[in-house]
Amino acid sequence: MSGEGLDSLAGMLNEYAEVEQALADPAVHADQSKARELGKRFAQLGPIVAAARELEQSRDDLQAARELASEDVSFVAEADQLEASIAEQEQALRTMLLPRDPNDDKDIIMEIKAGEGGEESALFAGDLLRMYQRYAERNKWKFEVIDSTLSDLGGYKDVSVAIKSKASDEVGIWQRLKHEGGVHRVQRVPVTESQGRIHTSAAGVLVYPEAEDVDVTVDPNDLRIDVYRSSGPGGQSVNTTDSAVRITHEPTGIVVSCQNEKSQLQNKESAMRILRARLLADAQEKANAEASDMRKSQVRTVDRSERVRTYNFPENRISDHRSGFKAYNLDVVLDGDLDPVVDSLIEMETAQLLAGDEE
Repeated sequence: MSGEGLDSLAGMLNEYAEVEQALADPAVHADQSKARELGKRFAQLGPIVAAARELEQSRDDLQAARELASEDVSFVAEADQLEASIAEQEQALRTMLLPRDPNDDKDIIMEIKAGEGGEESALFAGDLLRMYQRYAERNKWKFEVIDSTLSDLGGYKDVSVAIKSKASDEVGIWQRLKHEGGVHRVQRVPVTESQGRIHTSAAGVLVYPEAEDVDVTVDPNDLRIDVYRSSGPGGQSVNTTDSAVRITHEPTGIVVSCQNEKSQLQNKESAMRILRARLLADAQEKANAEASDMRKSQVRTVDRSERVRTYNFPENRISDHRSGFKAYNLDVVLDGDLDPVVDSLIEMETAQLLAGDEE
């Protein structure tokens, strides 16, 4: 392990002892928010401390086995086994010490947009929405549709949702779903196809860490707010008052529209929520080149050729083109069993970080 890694580990061991001591102080629990924050950090550091202690014990055992091997050859095999075990433990600990994404603990705002393929793309956007909703239900996360525009056949031209974790969750939603951003391609026979031919269409997914008030400051003077009448599929009016809201953040050119609620105030609040998340992502892009590359890779154009994942209905196959994941249980994945795909992407990210750490 490198000197930098050892320094990082030493810092975490010290922090763990400090947090443990703080949690033992009854006065800390008078502030429930502070107590929850400390408890979450204690839970995050716990596995690292346990792994470090196990590694230290294994190294002590190895030293003892080597000393005894000079007198008893039966300890040679034990020393060899300990050496192999220590190599695995060191790799596991090194993985734990990789730099964390600062947004990993955050909730998310997700946008799903129909792309090439007309009504079929809008129907597929609805399939993706249900997939993420069922995945949220499996994890007992809160799933909230903030705004949506329906298509004529019941799909979604675009839909914005918020997914929030429970306060007790050790793993944030961004950590699990940040890799979902990109163009998702579907291959199937559309309901509008009379000849039974397989068509290819696409929908785009954008994922943002949800911004808290302390993350982003929005100057009201930078906003242009327009109100208009809400409309449903095919353009028909769904509201007789100007309750829909469009907010333009003039310094960045970001535009957010919301029309789901009957109240103009509620639509404005929903639009501001999405705007803050987009501004946070935009600020982080400019501050961090790696984050910029990641965001640009999400959706440049909702084009069938720029895909991160393919959903092939005739073969019941799902393929992720970044991690190389492939399975023939598309129906199960669309019902919310997304963990194997998500895990493959997290493993890919970990491997990339480890490779960069070695260079």
